[in-house]
Amino acid sequence: MSSAPALLVIAHGSRDPRHAETVHALTGRARELRPGLRVETAFLDFNTPSVGQALSALYLSGVREVVALPLLLTRAFHAKSDIPAALAESASRLPGLSVRVADVLGPSPLLLGALDSRLTEAGLTPADRSTTAVVLASAGSTDPEAIAVIAETAREWRHTGWCAVRPAFASAALPRTEDAVRALRAEGFERVAVAPYVIAPGRLPDRIAAGAEAAGADVLAGVLGAAPELATLLLRRYDAAASAPARLPALTA
Repeated sequence: MSSAPALLVIAHGSRDPRHAETVHALTGRARELRPGLRVETAFLDFNTPSVGQALSALYLSGVREVVALPLLLTRAFHAKSDIPAALAESASRLPGLSVRVADVLGPSPLLLGALDSRLTEAGLTPADRSTTAVVLASAGSTDPEAIAVIAETAREWRHTGWCAVRPAFASAALPRTEDAVRALRAEGFERVAVAPYVIAPGRLPDRIAAGAEAAGADVLAGVLGAAPELATLLLRRYDAAASAPARLPALTA
């Protein structure tokens, strides 16, 4: 067995079975990229195993060091509250277990690369960038920090060549996807694409797709899913947490 800490990827969870399937596909790709690294998956809600169940299973198999990685694009409520609470509860009842918490996935140039790849798969070419306006459609949050990160991500992505990039949200914040599409159209952009800034399918990604359709978007990309850029990003976040414990939160019984 590898002496490196195990990687526990913590996803939100969903009643939609496509969510867990996508998360497992992503963690499977990370395993392929890093043979010998133990990679496990846990969910905050709806799916199993829970964070506590996954940590208990790792512990019973002899693992004493874990890097917990929130499968989230921004640092909002789940990253700041739910995940630390679940990890602390487990650490308190598993003597000798050390858990280091990795950063959330965003922001990262790798995520912008994954968004570009999804738009290419949806039919856009590099030549279309300068004549296409894009709606960066995220799940949404009530956390001002998370909203600011989405807005900054849209600005950074705009600098890669798209003629416009505007943020939108499926819940908790405005504008909605359909309103952002209509606003871009009203400004005179002839081609408008919607790029879901979400990892896995579910209720909110479906709401993004419905909004894109309702407003007549020309292109709708797929969710980020098990993109190779995301698998690479998981391992980068893991490596940073595993190699620099002094700079990261540590939960030790």
